[in-house]
Order: sequence, then structure tokens, then C-alpha cells
Amino acid sequence: MKQPTIVILHGNDNVAVALDALAPDVPIDVHGAPLRPAAAIPAGHKIATTPIARGDAIVKCGQPIGVALRDIAAGEHVHVHNVGMPERHAHDDGPAGDTHDVPADRRDTFDGFVRPDGSVGTRNYVGVIASVNCSASVCHAIADAYRHGALDAFGHVDGVVAITHQSGCGMSATGDGIELLRRTLVGYARNPNFAGVLLVGLGCEVNQVGALAERLDAAAPGTVRTLVIQDEGGVRDTVAKGVSIVRELLEAADGARRSAVPASRLTVGLQCGGSDGYSGITANPALGAAVDLLVRNGGTAILSETPEIYGAEHLLIARAASRDVAERLLGRLQWWERYVADNGGEMNNNPSPGNLAGGITTILEKSLGAVSKGGRSPLRAVYDYAEPVRQAGLVFMDTPGYDPVSATGQIAGGANLVCFTTGRGSVFGSKPVPTIKIATTTGLYERMQSDMDFDSGGIVAGSLSVGEAGERLFRLMLDVASGRRSRSEDNGIGEREFVPWLRGAVM
Repeated sequence: MKQPTIVILHGNDNVAVALDALAPDVPIDVHGAPLRPAAAIPAGHKIATTPIARGDAIVKCGQPIGVALRDIAAGEHVHVHNVGMPERHAHDDGPAGDTHDVPADRRDTFDGFVRPDGSVGTRNYVGVIASVNCSASVCHAIADAYRHGALDAFGHVDGVVAITHQSGCGMSATGDGIELLRRTLVGYARNPNFAGVLLVGLGCEVNQVGALAERLDAAAPGTVRTLVIQDEGGVRDTVAKGVSIVRELLEAADGARRSAVPASRLTVGLQCGGSDGYSGITANPALGAAVDLLVRNGGTAILSETPEIYGAEHLLIARAASRDVAERLLGRLQWWERYVADNGGEMNNNPSPGNLAGGITTILEKSLGAVSKGGRSPLRAVYDYAEPVRQAGLVFMDTPGYDPVSATGQIAGGANLVCFTTGRGSVFGSKPVPTIKIATTTGLYERMQSDMDFDSGGIVAGSLSVGEAGERLFRLMLDVASGRRSRSEDNGIGEREFVPWLRGAVM
């Protein structure tokens, strides 16, 4: 029988992670001595390696992830039944930032689409963007006209994608809600993966097409077009005219060609969803190692999901490039504490049922793994949701932890690639930006092979170091940026995953 295995991630830890399901009373080796599990413990979950007194910290990865709600004996399953949140979480020192840059003449490259404004796309799409939910069906009808061979004449275009949402009216004409929506829509229209866009409105909505177009006046001539359904005489006439306009945009987009550009032109949104007990051991650290390589090459990585760094923010603050960056990050966390409290919630509600089933016990534990996606690079800037990202290096964008909303903000901010780690198995995609999905275990990779792009399970199997996995993942990032299709693209995922963060009163 195969001996079950565990991993202790730091010398100060008082728990270990089960790499295989542990049977009750079947001894396992801990520091050369036998330890008998008191009950069955699922793979990915934690086992106490020493007695833990009530009120003492549960320590994983050398960091506290919770407190014992009662005395916990060595060999017990450590999870939500006996672990709670501490009243305060400590801000210990984090790792120093790694700043070893690659000389400009030795940096890696990828093949991208250089736009007239100098930005670089990894894909070449035409977008049909709704100003309001009332124009969503028209946008989809226009985009649907370019399916089933209708794009064959445009061999250098990746497709036509409709960007629709459930807002745009029934809201104040001023304030945070409308500003956030407009910033997000304008950010998508400016994303370099769009060669051109058509903005479509109804005509009487709060979020007027004209207000969006005004913010895009600096775009290359002819790349931004508009239609208003009420001005065109209704749905049928608007769809017919929209199909004609999109054809003009396609003809222009088809003239674009890929060319070699430095990896510094890559801006990657970092996401994790469906996390499990392996996320902080394999996929997230591997992505962090790849991010360090990207940053050394002058590129940009956007870490986000503010509620999911809660409790591990000290690891980023210790690497902040300035006091202002540190204070901005703390300010966003304080805003979230108020925001959640005002809505009758608490920050530790964040781990989902899937996270809990996979072995994640508290938001602190989840946060340690989430932060590791950012590697060891200095934190250069903190941005509001969907704000244009101008600073190279590792940056943070304030977003919810809900993956589609978070990724939408990153893409609006300029991300031209998304890397998404998952332990339970996400099928996320994000047109017009390709998504690379990174499996935490080989079992997940094999079970969902048609959805997973990268297997980081070799890290726990001992066949792959974190650094080696990061190097391979960085190469995959360059390949996908150069046109290699991701699994989500092969599956046609990403048409309906635009989910802007909606704030403010619905009236």
C-alpha cells in the first residue's frame, strides 16, 4: 500500500498538509517519529503535528492562519470545526523584494500586435460594447453575424466579441457608480487586444454613448464608432448598420500583423479561483516565480482581489516601494472592512464552500497563498478598480475577490494576458484577453485536461521545483501572448464573462 504523505511548509509550523487522504490510526512519519491521525483527513487538509492549546495560533507557512477554538491533540484534523479567526492579525516582516532586472538587450520577447498608440495586443479582436443592458441583445446580434465562417475573409482577426452588462441606467448620473462603470467600459475599449470597437446605446439611458466616446477621442481615427438604437429606428435597422460598421472595422483590423516585441510590453492579470489546500504550495508559488521573471524583463503583473489578501497584507507592505504605496494598500483594506461591515458581513466569510472542501480553513490561510502569486518583487503602485495601469513591475489593483469582477477590472486597466490558478477546477475565460489556467495538482490537470493549460502538481511530487515550474510557466505566457491558443479559447469560453463591479444605488 502506498504510504500517505504530508508536507510541512515551514520549520515553525504546527500543522502539516496531507498530500494524500490520511486514514485514521494509520501512522505517518513526522520528523522521524510516528503520528497517528485521530480521524480520516482528506487530501489537501491539515493535520496537527504537535499539541495546540486553546487560543494558540495555528501556524502554516510560518504565518498564523487562525487560533485554536479548543485544545487540539497531535494527529487531529485542523479545520473549521476547531479553528477560528484571531481578534487581531500580526504584521510581521515579509520577504525582501527581488530587484534583479534583466539587461534590456537580453530580455525575452513575444510576437504581439503593436497599435498606433504604441500599446501592444496579444490578440486582434473587434469589440461591440453596450452602454446599457437595454442594448445588450443588439450587441450580441451584431457579433453573432460574424460566426460560422463569416470571419474566414479576415484571417488575421481573432473574432468579434460583444461586451455587455446588466447596468447603465436606473442609477445616478453622478457619483461612484456611474464613474466606475464608465471607467471600466472605456478601459475595455482602450485595451490593446481590441483593434477597433463599436459602442451601442439605446438612447435614453443614464450612461450615454456620447459620454463614453468623449473619453476615447484620443484613439486612432476610425477605431471607435457609435450607434444609438432610438436614432437608427429600432433593433433591426441598428443591427444591420452595426454589422456593416463592424465589417469596416474588420477590414482595418485584418491589416495588423504580429511582430517581435520585448516582454516588457506584457501586462498580466493574476487570478486564483476555486482554491484548495495545494494552491499555496504549488500553483500560486509557481505563478509568483513566473511573475518575478516577467518583472525582471520589465513587464507588469497586476495582483488584485483585495479581500483575499486580508491577513497577509504585511507581506506586501514590507515590499512597498514607498510609504505612499503602503498607505494606499492599507487604506483600501480599511475601506473593505467598513464596506463589508455596512453590509452585515465579515471578512472571514470569504472562503467559499469549494475552498473549505479543498482544505482552506480561514481567509488568513487563503490570503497567504493568494499573495504568493505576486512572487518576491517590490510592490510599485496601488490602483483603484479599472484604473489605467501605467507603472511597470508588480502592482496592486483594488478589486473584489469574485474572479470575473476582478479580472474585468484588470483587463480594463490594460492587462493583455490573464493567469488563473485553480485547485478545484475553474473554466474561466476572458475575451478579448487569453486566460492561462494553472492546475494545483496533476490529478486536477488530468481530470480537466481540456480546461487546464499548466500542471504544477510536479512540485508536490518532487519532479519539479517552484523555480523550474515558474520558468516553464513564463515560457508558456510568452507563447500564449504570441498567439498560442489557451484551453478556454479552444472551448469558446470568455464571451459572457465581462462582469464590472457595480456600486451605488439602483433606482
